[in-house]
This record gives sequence, C-alpha cells and structure tokens, in this order.
Amino acid sequence: MTTIDKNKLSKLHNTSKMLDDKYGKRGTESREVFQKKAIAFYYGEMLRDRRKELRLTQEYLAEKAGIKRSYISRIEKGDTDMQMSSFIRIAEALGLKFTLSIY
Repeated sequence: MTTIDKNKLSKLHNTSKMLDDKYGKRGTESREVFQKKAIAFYYGEMLRDRRKELRLTQEYLAEKAGIKRSYISRIEKGDTDMQMSSFIRIAEALGLKFTLSIY
C-alpha cells in the first residue's frame, strides 16, 4: 500500500490558485476577460489544426466558408470572439459536423 506524503502534497501547484493569483478570482472582470480569451484561443487552435490536417490554405477555407481570410487569421490567433454562425460555417467547411444529443 502506498502512503501519501502530506508534506509533498502541500507543495504541489494548484491551478485554480495560480489562475486566481494571476487573473483574479472567478467572477471578477479580469478573470472573465481571461476566460473569454482562453476559449477564443482554444477554438482557434482547433480550427487551425483541422485546416492544416486537411492541407487547406486560409484563403481556400475563407472562400469555402464565405468569410474573409483576415477573419480566419484572427480566429486562428485567438484575436477575435467569433459568432456562432461563423464557427458553424467554418467547421462545416472543414468537414466537422455537429449533432444534438439528448440523453
């Protein structure tokens, strides 16, 4: 049986505390700004990775989705908070499908 060293455990970094220290506690304006930027970055990365996987240029994807290439670039960098309609158009142009699942 393994025993847990409480001294070592107490020295581990806590992500929530680190985020609280750097961006403020949940519910504060600074933390909300961070959360929005993190989400924008995540979706931009996901779409960019898929585009590269398919070996598509930003220009081709923009044309296929009916969106400007500069907008695709800003999305991929996480520099803009895209609208849901834009996300769906880009995702569909990348062959990503969404289904509603109710359990």
